[in-house]
Amino acid sequence: MDSVPTPVERQHVGVLTILSAVVLVLFLAFMAWLQYGGSRVEEMVEPERALALIVGRTMDLDEGIERGPAWERAVYRLLLSDRASDVAEALGWYEELAAASFDPAVDLHLAILEGESGRPASVRRRVDEWARRPDPMPALARLVAAAYLPESLDTGDAATLDDETLAEVLEPGWFRDRIAVRLAVRPGDAELLDRANASQAARSRPLLNRSRAMIVVELVLLVAGGLVLVRLVLRGDRLARIGAVVLPPPWRGRVGAGVLIRGGALGAITLVALYFFTFTGSDRPFARVALGVATNAAFLPVLLLARRRLLEPSGVPFAEGLGLMPAAGGMRRLLFVFLAVLSLGQLGGVAIDLAGRRVGLTAHWTEWFDRDLAWGPPLVVGLTVLDTVVLTPVFEEIVFRGLVFATLRRRFGVPGAALLSAGIFAIAHGYGVLGFAAVFWSGLLWAWAYERTGSLLPSIASHAADNLMASLSVVLALRV
Repeated sequence: MDSVPTPVERQHVGVLTILSAVVLVLFLAFMAWLQYGGSRVEEMVEPERALALIVGRTMDLDEGIERGPAWERAVYRLLLSDRASDVAEALGWYEELAAASFDPAVDLHLAILEGESGRPASVRRRVDEWARRPDPMPALARLVAAAYLPESLDTGDAATLDDETLAEVLEPGWFRDRIAVRLAVRPGDAELLDRANASQAARSRPLLNRSRAMIVVELVLLVAGGLVLVRLVLRGDRLARIGAVVLPPPWRGRVGAGVLIRGGALGAITLVALYFFTFTGSDRPFARVALGVATNAAFLPVLLLARRRLLEPSGVPFAEGLGLMPAAGGMRRLLFVFLAVLSLGQLGGVAIDLAGRRVGLTAHWTEWFDRDLAWGPPLVVGLTVLDTVVLTPVFEEIVFRGLVFATLRRRFGVPGAALLSAGIFAIAHGYGVLGFAAVFWSGLLWAWAYERTGSLLPSIASHAADNLMASLSVVLALRV
């Protein structure tokens, strides 16, 4: 009797995996709607206060830089920005906010920025409109006209607009001091001019010193990392092995994809539940920090599934299988690899910023502003930094490099897996074009480091350092 060949068993995608994929697609659509469905400022709490702080502190720093030596001004213009560019960017942000806010202070700030950027026609249209509106707009119209439209009021009228008048309509800060300087120049009010300049200098000096300290630290790290890279190139070494992970991983790509889809769906459900909880929960700082920490729970389902479905069947312990345990001598090499990876990350970030400036792209202020870092009490700031610098890098690197990159590595090889995982990583952050490019570059670099070192420790350390510098830049720039 002839033997009948046994048919090859076809692998079917489980119903649970299909449902999980549907949940993920709906979640991504929901997040895209939240991110791009309306104005960014409408999602912000107290956007008027936040933008006034950001623009005011930025312009305070610019004023300090203008008082510095010529070489320092040139360095800032090359690497960061200049006053004219910052005013133009602030104008765009305030025009966006003015379309969504009814706060008279927003219109006043916008008029001051128009006056400072040399747009008298725009200021005149605004003043004429305010004069026909209810209080307090006519008073604001007289104030702005006295400062930026010399033909509108005589010198005597301008002189009556003193500190008390300014204090009634403007909070202390750059906006009040700039319009005070303009008002003082017309009647030659030396006393008002001196007070405004002294107030400005008192804010600008510490901001400039903080900025200098941050730049020095970044330059030291950049030089140290560059020297490590040169050493590696001259010795012909590749990045030293730190962990024992060998890629591609021992689990099958199909099984890994199923774990990522199911775990991702459970994480999406967790995030949606936490998102809706924010509308009914407490808005106190400690409650917000606790909620932010709790969002890391969205990573737990995929990690638990990975341990059960991917690592345990392969006979690999969780920490070793995901590159969290250094091999013999690995810790001694970690510092050098960390500096090299961090240096490459900074170089890429600078290049992306410079390229973005050349084509007129900047990061929107809502992408990096954190009200707890800007206004929260010290304990809240500390907890927020702890979450950002410790918990987030560990969870994100395990998931995006340890699982996503590793699983894609079986199917697409190193270049394809690095590109795809970095793209997923960047999309998940929900930033604009410039932010996407920066996160994408980091994702590529950290995937490469994982491949070459066999450990997630360098990418975790670099991720933590990046987040720490970003958090410190917010704290040092926005807190008094």
